[in-house]
Amino acid sequence: MKILKRILLLLAIALMIVVFLNYPKLNILSGYSAKNTSSSVFLAHRTLAFTDSTDNNFSPVNLATDKINKEGKYATSSALGLLTRKAVYREGLGSVLITDDFDLSVKPLVPTRSKPDNVTAYPYGNGEQQDTLFANVDYGKLKTAVEALFKPKYKTRAVLVIYKDQIIAEAYGDEFDENSLILGWSMTKSIMSTVYGIMQYQGKINVQDKAPIAEWQNDERKEITIHNLLQMNSGLEWDENYNEISDVTKMLFLEKDMTIMQRNKPLTGKINASWNYSSGTSNLLSGILRQEMSSHQEYLDYWYRELVDKIGMNSMVIETDMAGNYVGSSYAWGTARDWGKFGLLYLHRGNWNGTQVFAPEWTDYVVQPTPTSNGTYGAQFWLNANGKFPDIPKNMYFADGYQGQRVYILPDQEMVIVRFGLNGNYSENAFLKGIINAVK
Repeated sequence: MKILKRILLLLAIALMIVVFLNYPKLNILSGYSAKNTSSSVFLAHRTLAFTDSTDNNFSPVNLATDKINKEGKYATSSALGLLTRKAVYREGLGSVLITDDFDLSVKPLVPTRSKPDNVTAYPYGNGEQQDTLFANVDYGKLKTAVEALFKPKYKTRAVLVIYKDQIIAEAYGDEFDENSLILGWSMTKSIMSTVYGIMQYQGKINVQDKAPIAEWQNDERKEITIHNLLQMNSGLEWDENYNEISDVTKMLFLEKDMTIMQRNKPLTGKINASWNYSSGTSNLLSGILRQEMSSHQEYLDYWYRELVDKIGMNSMVIETDMAGNYVGSSYAWGTARDWGKFGLLYLHRGNWNGTQVFAPEWTDYVVQPTPTSNGTYGAQFWLNANGKFPDIPKNMYFADGYQGQRVYILPDQEMVIVRFGLNGNYSENAFLKGIINAVK
């Protein structure tokens, strides 16, 4: 009997050690699941069953048990029954992962939104576009190229092809259509960068100026410019590893204010010569935008008034953190058609149906290759300048998000291509080549 008790005691101690060592991982795991569940159910209007069987159905996130409260509009996720996290939905702000001390009784500020134009034809409104057949488009080839991406293994949710401002191909996976909100993940970085372009065009900011960070003024970080941050070439320390407890996972699933972590990092590389992809930098940039605005309300309104709603991306919602900052690294939701409008804004070099939203030169700026990025990165956009996709023009560039969310901009072809899914392991070169070759 004594031996059995000792064995049980040892097992209990071993279990406690395992839980202690893995507690941070369980915290992040359940945090991811709670946040994703809340946004999927309350913002994108999917069911809990669908969300669990698709978006949260991968290891180790599928170890969490998710529940929703429809009346309270929140989701909870429990990791192995040992740790529970909660994410709440707030109209106008999307969902936010909260801590136990978050005061839900405080009414948050929300962005002012404009009414959608549901009469004017797409893309300059949300109305039906006129049927247009282009003689130089081989629609059979186009259909084949699009359908190739809907093989089950790719888990594609949406593909949209816009040519000369007209949708020439549009397809959706099961449970999705032209009204479905889809998370862009890191494509949000390109949205945030564009806000800087608008601010610069309006004379409110100069991206070549030194970053206005008070904590940096007494050390060598004071030489970092906004330009360096936009190109992710500041030399600041950052670990962007989603498979471990890292800077990025701690920021997204543990931090109340996501603008702070990168700001507090030391300089470990050379300014303008140490490209390092960093979601923390994108959120730091979001924080700089907030401090440059006259008020928190102006910060919330500006992104929508001057960009999102201005070009009719009326479905889009950019979620905030607990401190009220837009999560510029990761959390913009919108329909494939609205993401297509964003691509068209760049295809037309900032001109939206006669209105100049940002300077034409901003387009040249965002595709300027970042030093030491080997021609793969610009100012919060990804590039093909080094010919990574050999059959695609080198001046093609794109917004890029986790699991293969893409808005490809092809100036030579007068084309924007949008793709959403849960698996990014498809041949982008073959996919894009097939679509390009369908237009003579």
